[in-house]
Amino acid sequence: MMDQPSIKELVDAVRAFIEDRAMPELKGHTAFHARVAANALGIVSRQLEFGETAASEEMTRLKALLGRDGTLEELNRALCSAIRDGQIDLETPALKEHLEKSMRDKVAIDQPGYSGLKIAKQRGG
Repeated sequence: MMDQPSIKELVDAVRAFIEDRAMPELKGHTAFHARVAANALGIVSRQLEFGETAASEEMTRLKALLGRDGTLEELNRALCSAIRDGQIDLETPALKEHLEKSMRDKVAIDQPGYSGLKIAKQRGG
């Protein structure tokens, strides 16, 4: 059985190599592209670590909000339709809670250093 290293460990090792070894040797446009690559690997790493839980929680919230089953994509499309048709709006507490939690989860994966994320977490848990 080949279970070591994990995909996350591999991604983290490549990111560390780029940041710690390669980037100090690079200049100009190549250094910029290395930074972009390292940032992309950071997103992949956080997605591997937190993405499944975030998606599961999102699906649970959507099922409760919409009162139906479906895939995550189907439920998000149904939510968009319900909002567009005026069946649900921001006065619906569960919608506001869902959108805020989904935003916090997405930003925590994509941009965990974003200053507004800390404030949003303090306000909404």
